[in-house]
Amino acid sequence: MKYALLLITQLSFTMLKAQYSMPLYKDSIPNSIPSKDEESSEIIANNILIIHKISRPTLTVYLPPKEKANGTAVIICPGGGYSIVAAGHEGTDVAKVLNDMGIAAFVLKYRIPDSLSMINKTIGPLQDAQRALQLVRQGAKEWNIDMHKIGIMGFSAGGHLAASASTHFTDPLIDNPQNISLRPDFMILVYPVISFQDSIGHTGSRDNLLGKNAAKEQVDYYSSELQVTDNTPPAFLVHAKDDDGVNYKNSIVMYDALQQHHIAAGIFLYDKGGHGFGLHNPTTKEDWMPKVKQWLEENKFMNGQ
Repeated sequence: MKYALLLITQLSFTMLKAQYSMPLYKDSIPNSIPSKDEESSEIIANNILIIHKISRPTLTVYLPPKEKANGTAVIICPGGGYSIVAAGHEGTDVAKVLNDMGIAAFVLKYRIPDSLSMINKTIGPLQDAQRALQLVRQGAKEWNIDMHKIGIMGFSAGGHLAASASTHFTDPLIDNPQNISLRPDFMILVYPVISFQDSIGHTGSRDNLLGKNAAKEQVDYYSSELQVTDNTPPAFLVHAKDDDGVNYKNSIVMYDALQQHHIAAGIFLYDKGGHGFGLHNPTTKEDWMPKVKQWLEENKFMNGQ
């Protein structure tokens, strides 16, 4: 807590747009092996920023203007198949739109699974998601955030990470001496990888996280549709039916599982749009973010409700 407060104090005088990054961990990174920092970034087609070989996770803070802030916060997990992180159109760009809605946003640059930098690569990203939730709750007062309106959002494999954090919060993988709740209050899942089952699962994400010969128990553990309970957070899901990267049935099975447990859930399906479109589906003028806003309002997660 003191670490987060110190960073906030030091940076508050120089922030121009209430934006800054901090290391996710104060001292040593859990579950890590000493290794060279080989992180790099590049801009690919359609001006998409991607980051490779992340082994030093960070959290970038985007705070809305005080006059707009409504106390809601969202931790954003960009996608990338657990091989890269698409930090721009599924991270920074989304944070700015959330700020316009009065929501504090936190972009998580989580570790890419790698046996050279992690003792157990399978749990590395989930550790980082849990740490992000812990850190945001620790700093909630200083960031003007309602402790009960902290959600998590994920795109593609980042959606898998967000869903994993939302179904495994009772299984802490980080030190949590103050027993801070690691449960997101809600989740927003955009063309998410949900299942690792052979029928609809995304093989690339599964292999990168678990390896090519994962045991059934591990595959089931990381298939979020099988892990939903009565205490799983509410969710809003977005997908395109013609997604040839991640089958849209991933969103369907998650929505159905939430419904079976009588958990508030919304879903918006495009007929077309493919995969990885970020904020704007190029096949239509109908954006999904206003629908997320409406859902958050209806479920009393924003606007001081």
